[in-house]
Amino acid sequence: MDVTLEHAIAAVITTRRDRVGGGAPIFFADDEDDLHRTAIYLAKILDGVVHDLGGGTYIVVKH
Repeated sequence: MDVTLEHAIAAVITTRRDRVGGGAPIFFADDEDDLHRTAIYLAKILDGVVHDLGGGTYIVVKH
């Protein structure tokens, strides 16, 4: 039996510690370069898609 995660936010990556919360894993980045790099790596690892929410926050979503 295969277990897969679909149609869910798999991760949140942000430079703004004060603006996020919830049930998905949250990764804090030091700057914009770290934010972008971490989001891309997580998307590859989780086989997801990165979405830029603006304001220094990205999410990785499984469609």
